[in-house]
Amino acid sequence: MLDEITLGIVAILAGILILIGWVPQIIQGYKTKKLEDVSKYLVISIFAGAALWLVYGIEVDDIYIIGVNIAAMFLTMTVLIMKLKYEKLSKSIRK
Repeated sequence: MLDEITLGIVAILAGILILIGWVPQIIQGYKTKKLEDVSKYLVISIFAGAALWLVYGIEVDDIYIIGVNIAAMFLTMTVLIMKLKYEKLSKSIRK
């Protein structure tokens, strides 16, 4: 059984690993102004899952679950907003 400090470290590392994957996607999308390969349904699904985990984290009063899922919701919304913005921009350029 893990002690409270070790469990907290595991939670923080897990959160970092889950969230860090979004950063290169956001940077690449910002540089290229393209997120065509990213499914908006995937992003919406991940956002919905994070929202439900946030509710769970609030109910069990777990700061790690709350923090990671607030960050996940922010990052997924960032990707979705960028995707929709760039798709709209791309369509207006093609006209």
